[in-house]
Amino acid sequence: MTQARLARAYSPHEHRPLDGYVVTMGAFGVLSASLVAAAKLTGAPVPERPALADVALISIATHKLSRLIAKDSVTSPLRAPFTRYAEPAGAAELNEEVRDEGSSVRHGIGELVTCPFCLAVWVATGLTGGLVLAPRFTRLVATVLTATAVSDFLQMAYSMAKEKAEG
Repeated sequence: MTQARLARAYSPHEHRPLDGYVVTMGAFGVLSASLVAAAKLTGAPVPERPALADVALISIATHKLSRLIAKDSVTSPLRAPFTRYAEPAGAAELNEEVRDEGSSVRHGIGELVTCPFCLAVWVATGLTGGLVLAPRFTRLVATVLTATAVSDFLQMAYSMAKEKAEG
């Protein structure tokens, strides 16, 4: 069965960019395999069990970086080839629509780059690979992202407290 027929059979009433999903899954496989190969080639020690502090740091940094890529106003030029601006989403974030014209690969990438949940696995994989290949630098970058995420929550809490106090 051809890919186009498969896509029509899979979702006859709505376009689903299966070709685009295959390409993005392939790219993720290449990213993952490249990190493994780099670790083997460099002889970088891979921990048997990551430290809990690193897991917490990478988790919060993943949250922040995923949202920065998928939603931040400043990073919209990265998403523009795959999306169209829809509306502001508050706190310097945007809502964008995935472009329907063009290829299913463009559409699939558009869905990926506008979804912080979808990007999280990519970001976490990159940061985790960074912990193996360049741990000091990765921890430094993750610390900046984590501090920014905590600051975001504190800014929102401050705004909510201020609104409540003002009645």
